[in-house]
Amino acid sequence: MYLLGEQSAWTDALINRLQSLPALWLSDLAPCGPALELQPSDDLLTQLPADQLFLLNEGVINGYFGARPLFYWQDGDLIGLQQGENWADCRLCSDGTLLLTPYRRHEVFQHLYADAHRADQFLEYLLGQMAILAHAVAELKPREFRSTNGFKRVEAGETLIKQGDAADHVFVIIDGHAEAFVDGHKVGDVAKDEIFGAMAVFTGEPRNATVIARVPSTVMLIPGDQFLSMTRTNPKIAHSLIESMARRIGQLNRQITQMTPIEGQC
Repeated sequence: MYLLGEQSAWTDALINRLQSLPALWLSDLAPCGPALELQPSDDLLTQLPADQLFLLNEGVINGYFGARPLFYWQDGDLIGLQQGENWADCRLCSDGTLLLTPYRRHEVFQHLYADAHRADQFLEYLLGQMAILAHAVAELKPREFRSTNGFKRVEAGETLIKQGDAADHVFVIIDGHAEAFVDGHKVGDVAKDEIFGAMAVFTGEPRNATVIARVPSTVMLIPGDQFLSMTRTNPKIAHSLIESMARRIGQLNRQITQMTPIEGQC
């Protein structure tokens, strides 16, 4: 997925990284049929079965929300993932011939979740596309009405989330590094590509930690309601995320254990 117009270097780098993933995932998965050749169309969604996903091999698909063009897909993109009410106003069009390879939707998901590394990459892919779209929508609005969805550049020492605040976004660091604090005490690090802030969005409770950028960083901000909608539509995504958070909690517990003085020592 590419945004229209000029983008920052780090946005382009993220888009290019995400772009390369679907072909890698599907290289050892058999298609469910021969490649489809579609002629130019003003409404591609009516031609693509909802139970299939498609790897775009040739051509360009333009995405519109209402009458406004926001993004386009080209060779290597995975088409058909986005479904649900958030996409009710989306229209996909093509000005030229398209060549797409079809896969059964459930077989793709089974294939992705059979491997923990692929599952993590898939979650990164979905969150990245959500942030890219949120950023594009925000850019269409007058500056005074723009939301904080999409991407944000922060300086060292800047607070990303604050303990006790309401949780309305999920975050991913795409460049940089941050530190997590509870009651003023450091409890861990948040590295590049790590998701944080999801637990409070899941539970609806206030943030249980403060996260501060240790170095200048770029973060993705995914609206909490969109994130929850994605996990409801794809329950295995929630399962994968919970497993990832469980591993993270285990790492933090080990760090805390190492920092806790042994009785009798000072």
